[in-house]
Amino acid sequence: MDGQSRFPRQRTSSGDAYRSAPTGGTAGTTGTATPGAVAPGCALHRRLHLTLDPADLVAVGAVRRRLRTALSHWGVPELADTAELLSSELVTNALLHTGKGAVFDAVLGTDHRLRIEVQDGTARLPGRRRDPDAEYATSGRGLLLVEALADAWGVQLRGDGKVTWFELALP
Repeated sequence: MDGQSRFPRQRTSSGDAYRSAPTGGTAGTTGTATPGAVAPGCALHRRLHLTLDPADLVAVGAVRRRLRTALSHWGVPELADTAELLSSELVTNALLHTGKGAVFDAVLGTDHRLRIEVQDGTARLPGRRRDPDAEYATSGRGLLLVEALADAWGVQLRGDGKVTWFELALP
């Protein structure tokens, strides 16, 4: 099942993507909801949306902190360590290898399955190192971590780039 049918973009009455995150902070974030638009406890309250500027690697730490806070607020802090690690890998890859910014979305479904998506502006697919000496390299293992620790993951090509995603279920 593709991510769009499971987690369609939620819209407010103004047409903007819903962003359920505290206001303030870093990483180009927004965090206001339309008052009265949804009931507390609704799935819309379990979405974190962050926009990252190109090459802003300092923002990776902000993503981790905001994600940990959101997961704690949503009542699933046990997902935080793995979600932070894998999110860091995907966000760093997007910022380092595309030369463009990225959009980070985290959604906790009603089944307590966490889906993280990182959208970037290039259609180039991520890949593993093919170099036989890669074993000794200081980088290039991010997707191996994602593959090993995520319950599911993948890449979706879109007209304006791609979305790399992973899902974690409660243990």
